[in-house]
Amino acid sequence: MGKRKIQDESEVIRWFEEGRTYQWMIEEYRRKYGIETVASMWGNFRRRRGLERRIVRDDDLIPWFVKQEHRWAYPLAMLRAEGRSRAGKEPTGSDRSRLASWRQTLEENGTVVHYDPDTEEGFSYIPRQAGDDDIIRRPGRKTTQRPNADKAL
Repeated sequence: MGKRKIQDESEVIRWFEEGRTYQWMIEEYRRKYGIETVASMWGNFRRRRGLERRIVRDDDLIPWFVKQEHRWAYPLAMLRAEGRSRAGKEPTGSDRSRLASWRQTLEENGTVVHYDPDTEEGFSYIPRQAGDDDIIRRPGRKTTQRPNADKAL
């Protein structure tokens, strides 16, 4: 078995609690210890220690399998930010203001987010209907393919 790369577990746990990104940890370990690491090492450490996930997956808010070409669409970015907010994660400064403005626009326009993978844009805003109980138009069934990894533990 190779030499352990983690030099001080309490330090790393503190970084997770501070919300440090994996990229920050990679760069800090390179600077501080001269040790090269990869994001998956930090993710594995987090999972083994039972630390909270860094990414929030909300299958109720994003119930669709999203095609690769639509994964960076603005409505999807806002749904991810909304999911983090609903999970009690404090949005970053830019996300906070963008999310508030986006929510207000949805409300003022009486629209919800719709996803159609067979269109070029993928995401669109459509008029809210009586059955819409959230900020999305729910599909007949969820097509999300990636389950929340930590729910299986």
